[in-house]
Amino acid sequence: MLRIHQALAAGQHPNATTLARELEVVTKTVHRDLQFMRDRLGLPLEFVAAYNGYHYTEPVESFPAMQISEGELFALLVAEKALGAYRGTVFEAPLSSAFKKISAGLPDSVSLHLAEWEKTVSFHTSTEPVVNLEIFDVLAKAVGARQQLRLRYRKPGQTQPEERIVNPYHLGNINGDWFLFAHDHLRDDLRTFVPARVLAAEPTGKTFAPPKKFSLSDRLRDSFGVYSGEGDFKVVLRFHERVADYMREKRWHPSQELAERPDGGVELRVHLSSLIEVTRWVLSWGGDCHVVAPKELAAAVRAAAQKILAPS
Repeated sequence: MLRIHQALAAGQHPNATTLARELEVVTKTVHRDLQFMRDRLGLPLEFVAAYNGYHYTEPVESFPAMQISEGELFALLVAEKALGAYRGTVFEAPLSSAFKKISAGLPDSVSLHLAEWEKTVSFHTSTEPVVNLEIFDVLAKAVGARQQLRLRYRKPGQTQPEERIVNPYHLGNINGDWFLFAHDHLRDDLRTFVPARVLAAEPTGKTFAPPKKFSLSDRLRDSFGVYSGEGDFKVVLRFHERVADYMREKRWHPSQELAERPDGGVELRVHLSSLIEVTRWVLSWGGDCHVVAPKELAAAVRAAAQKILAPS
């Protein structure tokens, strides 16, 4: 809308078609924005048939200031700080531009509060995913435009990459790591790809219609992270009193049931379709986590612990 306002203020008499081409959106979006500017922001906007375009019927000195509460501003600050973990990604430039525009439209008094809050909130992370930004940009745009992609993809441990033709449905950040959920034509099934393992990505020139039945929340409902399986496991874990508070302070899984134990520890129950990720998680607690069930998980943890102790 700011771009539209700038064109109108410059007396260019733009129409929906030229604006849509310049802004790289569909004309329906431009019509909706023009209507919002006229009806909600009260701008003197009018279509002139002689020019086949829009103009202001009276001078407009500036675009209307954004109305925002301090609570909303603080929420934006927290969001901006959280997104700081993704500096250097394809999102950095548009995010930075968006926050600058928001800041420019705020009254000075509220902007002053923002400067004070700047010192009160921060986010820190010790690890971050390593992603080729050019490839990530191709993936992100293909998801938005529903473009089929040809990938050169290398699985862990593979020396030679594989070529895959995929329909990219969703690009998600799960627990700090990026994943691409796509229909793999080779497997004829939905597969999960790690962008960091994509060596090359290019559109095939074909587009696709996303399936109505695809739901990321449904796919991840019974996973302990991102990997789903065909199993049906009722996992029961007991945690020592030393780490019980850590368990109480988070919700580790949507299906979890947390019960207090007489010895001061806690018992965690979750329902999972795969044991791969929860096995690694159990090992991360060292001797403070004991597997009660299922026996397959206990065996997997025992085998992994023995490998850790075995000489190389």
